[in-house]
Amino acid sequence: MTPLEFDRDHLWHPYTNVAKPGPVHLVKEAEGIWLTLDEGARVIDAMSSWWCTIHGHRHPQIVQAMHDQLDRLPHVMFGGLTHDPAVELGKRLIAMLPDALDRVFYCDSGSVSVEVAMKMAVQYQMAMGRTGRSGFATIRGGYHGDTWKAMSVCDPVNGMHGLFRGALGIEHFLPRPPVQLGQDWPEDPAQNGVAEMDALLSERADHLAAVILEPVVQGAGGMYFYHPQYLAELRKRCDQHGILLIFDEIATGFGRTGKAFALEHAGVVPDIICLGKALTGGHISFAATVATKAVAYGIGESEAGVFMHGPTFMGNPLACAAACASLDLLADGAWQTRVAQIEAQLRAELEPARAFDGVADVRVLGAIGVIQMKDWVDPSIAHARARDTGVYLRPFAYNIYTMPPFTTGPDDLSRITSAMLGLAREA
Repeated sequence: MTPLEFDRDHLWHPYTNVAKPGPVHLVKEAEGIWLTLDEGARVIDAMSSWWCTIHGHRHPQIVQAMHDQLDRLPHVMFGGLTHDPAVELGKRLIAMLPDALDRVFYCDSGSVSVEVAMKMAVQYQMAMGRTGRSGFATIRGGYHGDTWKAMSVCDPVNGMHGLFRGALGIEHFLPRPPVQLGQDWPEDPAQNGVAEMDALLSERADHLAAVILEPVVQGAGGMYFYHPQYLAELRKRCDQHGILLIFDEIATGFGRTGKAFALEHAGVVPDIICLGKALTGGHISFAATVATKAVAYGIGESEAGVFMHGPTFMGNPLACAAACASLDLLADGAWQTRVAQIEAQLRAELEPARAFDGVADVRVLGAIGVIQMKDWVDPSIAHARARDTGVYLRPFAYNIYTMPPFTTGPDDLSRITSAMLGLAREA
């Protein structure tokens, strides 16, 4: 039995039907922006392997840091113990984030980071004597992960977890912010979404621990970009009602939108932020939930005293070392020029798609390029074409998109946009 045959018969891939598995490519090696498949074919990883390999695969500086850490301390529990990589990573994160966000809780993955943030919010409200505040509000079209509580704040109708809406404790949903990024902000609350925000937060304030959302860019819920002023209005109202504000920057953090963090587009600081994906440059799973001192001390001064969460691999030294090396690569700021160049090229080269019959919209922000189709796109079609185009794309729902590594050069980026246009033209 070949590796692909075994994979077909026994391995369960994400969001696939095991009874009717689609095409799968066997990756033998990865370096830079390239994946080497069996028989030597090479394809560009236009997905940054689900948006995390911002420096490309197997970056020598990150790999060396991981090798060095393996020789010293691959893992140790974080309960009652600490280590240099965890301390160094904390320093780097706090230096990058707004000043108020300075209490770092390490997590295993992005979904766990969201779970942690939601637990923090509930425990904080309990500590403040607001024991009825255990619910959450969010916006339609969002995606926050595949674990149980995270699914409750993903869109229950149009999101990937609608199947579970009978089993999940569904939270409170605002309409998707109606004003898109780049449009003029209307002051009329009935037009900008603030009226619905006011109504929900006023009515449900005594029941809400926090509002959680992806700032400016919604990722896997539809690649929708909305006006940053919505976040500024939301921040004011959360403060008025004593509701915490959580930003899920797992997809947008570390430069993807052209800013170090998407919150910078709005000049808004949340009470809690979730980070992941690009944190280690995609070399090993890791995430962090960072809170303000007020949230952390509120929990600490409560009757329970301690925050009730502690994963086995929390603060894993190997992952911390990889993350330190990844953040070191961002420290000189050169990524900003590269992302700006990628953004300009994506805008120019994807624009022709607007004329295609099946295209509904074209959107670009930072190193994110999206062609939204009028009809559902079958990802298996893109998978099957990868060897011929030399580009690996993975469309979802109505979107053909790319989030390329920041190290992608102009010629290779043109290969990506050409493959996207080809798929959009024939979809």
